Amino acid sequence: MPEAKNQNKLLVSVVIPCFNDADYIEQSVTSALRQTYPHIEIILVDDGSNEKTKNVLRTIEPKITKLITQENQGQSTARNEGIKATKGQYILVLDSDDYFEPTFCEKAMLLFEQDDSIKIITSNVMRLFPNGEKELFKPCGGTIKNFIKFNCATGSAMFKKSDWQSVGGYDEAMRQGFEDWEFYIRLVKEGGKACIIQEPLFNYRIRERSTTTRANKIKYDLLKYIYNKHKDIYVDNFELFVDYMLHKIKSEEFGKKMKTQRLEYRIGNAVLKPFRYIKSFMN
Repeated sequence: MPEAKNQNKLLVSVVIPCFNDADYIEQSVTSALRQTYPHIEIILVDDGSNEKTKNVLRTIEPKITKLITQENQGQSTARNEGIKATKGQYILVLDSDDYFEPTFCEKAMLLFEQDDSIKIITSNVMRLFPNGEKELFKPCGGTIKNFIKFNCATGSAMFKKSDWQSVGGYDEAMRQGFEDWEFYIRLVKEGGKACIIQEPLFNYRIRERSTTTRANKIKYDLLKYIYNKHKDIYVDNFELFVDYMLHKIKSEEFGKKMKTQRLEYRIGNAVLKPFRYIKSFMN
C-alpha cells in the first residue's frame, strides 16, 4: 500500500499485531484499507504465528505498508514494535480478529481536531458471538477518575504517537491481558480523557480463547499488578475507589442472592410437582 502522498497531511498509522489469526486477519486489514480517511498506513506485526497464518500474511503483504515478523513476545511488545515503525502522528491499534467500520478514522480525526484534551478515541462496540448473535456495548470513556475503576475504552483505539512516547508505550511485562487498560491509565493520568463515538463503529469478536477470556481467568492477579503499579493514583482517589468497590460488592451479593432464590424456587417447584399432579386426580 503506498504511503500518503502529502506528508503535510496528518497520517494515521494502523498497527495490527497478529498471532495465529488466519481466519480473521484479512478482514481486519481490509477494514483498515477501506477507511474513508485518505491518509493511512498499515503496519502488520506477525508475533510468531503458525505457518497457516504466515501463508495468509504473505498474500496480504503487498496491500499494506509494512510487515514486521518476530518471535512470539506478546501483544504489548508487538504493539510497541509496530508503533516504533510508524510514520503517522496518530496511531490506531487494531486486534487481528476485530475490525472497524469505514468511517471510524475520519470521525475520530475530526474529534481530535476539535478538542485538545482528548487522549483516546474509540466507539460503541458491536459484539459478535460465535453463534451469529450480536450485542451492542457502550464504553463510558472519561477521565482518570473513571479509569481507576475499570477499562472505560476498548483495546482497539486511536491515540497520538507523541502521547504513546511520553508514557513509555505499552507495559511489555503484561503478557496475560489488561495491558490496554494499564496503558490508558498512564495516558490520562496527568489529564485528558477518552472519547467514545456514539456509533457502533467497532466490531469485536467474542472468542473462547481470546486474550480477554484468558485474562479474566487470572484477573485478580492482573488487578493487583495494576493497583500496585499505580498506587499513587488510587491513594489520591481513595474515597472514590472505596465507594466504587463497595458498590460492586453489594451488587455482586445481590446478584448471588437473587440467583439462590431462583434456584430454591426451581427446586421447590420440582419437589412439589408430583404432589400437585396426584392432587389433581383426587379433586
